[in-house]
Amino acid sequence: MCVVLCMGGNSTTWMNTAVLVTCMRNFRRNRGPVSGILKGYVGLSTAIFTDICSALFADDPASFLLMLSIVPAVVCGFAMLFLRESPKSGEVQDEESDRIDGRCFAAINTLAVAIAVYLLGFDLTGLSSNKYVSKVFVAVLSIFLLSPASVPIYVAITGKKKKSELDVEAPLLISQDNTETAATTEAAAAVAEQAVELDKVKKRPEIGEDHTIVEAVKTTEFWVLFVSFLCGVGTGLAVMNNLGQMGVAMGYSDVSIFVSMTSIWGFFGRIGSGTISEHFIKKNGLPRPIWNAASQILMAIGYVVMALALPGSLFIGSIVVGICYGVRLAVSVPTASELFGLKYYGLIYNILILNLPLGSFLFSGLLAGLLYDSQATKTPDGGNTCVGAHCYRLVFIIMSFACLVGFGLDLLLSYRTRTLYLKIQASKRSQRPLK
Repeated sequence: MCVVLCMGGNSTTWMNTAVLVTCMRNFRRNRGPVSGILKGYVGLSTAIFTDICSALFADDPASFLLMLSIVPAVVCGFAMLFLRESPKSGEVQDEESDRIDGRCFAAINTLAVAIAVYLLGFDLTGLSSNKYVSKVFVAVLSIFLLSPASVPIYVAITGKKKKSELDVEAPLLISQDNTETAATTEAAAAVAEQAVELDKVKKRPEIGEDHTIVEAVKTTEFWVLFVSFLCGVGTGLAVMNNLGQMGVAMGYSDVSIFVSMTSIWGFFGRIGSGTISEHFIKKNGLPRPIWNAASQILMAIGYVVMALALPGSLFIGSIVVGICYGVRLAVSVPTASELFGLKYYGLIYNILILNLPLGSFLFSGLLAGLLYDSQATKTPDGGNTCVGAHCYRLVFIIMSFACLVGFGLDLLLSYRTRTLYLKIQASKRSQRPLK
């Protein structure tokens, strides 16, 4: 089992890196929406597979595991045929291209929200007990999951039509003067590029330029982002890993609804924060880390509500933690690319997400585990159990303080990167791509 879990965890990292890095490079001017969509579907997948399991495989977990081993592999094998870095990803985009990209992202976001609402309705109505309704639910869900593919298909068809029209209008002959001018321009550009490369060798890159991992870890911004990310995702994972036990301690017999709520609302946090943060960068150059700061303070409030153990507090807390955890993931991904560049982004991103296992170990394994055991009572079979609000109260209080630390660090990062985001805003307005 340990070997299988190790293989599964590593395969997820490989897929995540390949898809995320390629898409961030292909859509440099829309990094927020790209991150929101990709991370949103990752968060939504928990609710999707949980509902499919309860709808079709409630009494047959072996078949559910077989489905999990076949379907993702088939989907990845098919998708890798289309996943490649576009050769035109670094070229200047005109207003028409930006408008088309905006419409495509809006369409995919709308379809994704429809899927989330559909799953939410299925969870709240409790229709999984009826096997016929469950089969209809899975059939409709399959259609929903395939529907985003219609967007790139439409773009490909319309793109071919526009290309054919341009080919018809293009001149058959190019004058010699134009050819010489183009050659001269290319030579000058090559010389300028060499000068830029030599200049980069001589001095340390500034924030916003391409950094190697060694250069990135020498910056204050990297460690501020790293520690604030740890405070956000570490505490969020502690809740998600122990949500079942927290529900039992607070007197709930069925805790599956909390798992689904965390996943679905985490999706809304991811997909919403990616698009909203991108909008405010284009509008007034608002630093993207400010949204991380907002999520941290809201998460701290959520932990206080859960510590009070009022009626419905776990339900409210699971929603708040889901949203804020989603914001944290979706915003940190494009932030790292904007601070340290895309050339070595794959490695920098994977170093950054070391916070996921590290945060889970610190806040879930050590903090929650040790404090829960200190409050638990021994059982006749040699185990221990704890029932009551006191079981996790101290855990919630400590995690709320950790979120306040993360809040302060995110404000600091926002202050230190305010000039960079003003430059990014100017770049987006002048239709010049970031390097």
